[in-house]
Amino acid sequence: MMRGNSEPQSSYSDDAVINYLAEHLPNWYFENGWIRRKYKTHSWKGTLMVANTVAHLAEAAFHHPDMALSYAFVIVKLKNHEAKGITDKDFALASKIEQVIMWQPGLEDSSSLPGTPKDPRFAYLKYDNKTSC
Repeated sequence: MMRGNSEPQSSYSDDAVINYLAEHLPNWYFENGWIRRKYKTHSWKGTLMVANTVAHLAEAAFHHPDMALSYAFVIVKLKNHEAKGITDKDFALASKIEQVIMWQPGLEDSSSLPGTPKDPRFAYLKYDNKTSC
């Protein structure tokens, strides 16, 4: 699809969404017509960092999720309102959000970036054990 194309996209069946998430985004789930992800944080500071990161990515993509914020978590919900379901836009943005939020450079052998120190004073996100993207 061309950049800036405003043609409506067709939505996927519920089964296709569930299968896609299981294969490509295992930390995301499908519920009540939305794909969702709960990011656990250590504090309000971490919650705001995650929410602002998601907001930046959504604005850059011009595809906007619903979000619920609390002291120790952020819930991201995506669906395409125009298509009345889940489309490629939702999967693409969910993948980018997951890639950026869960990035841990200190765990990459080839990275010259040290990553967040293991000291709990610096922890802001509770990383999941599942691998995605």
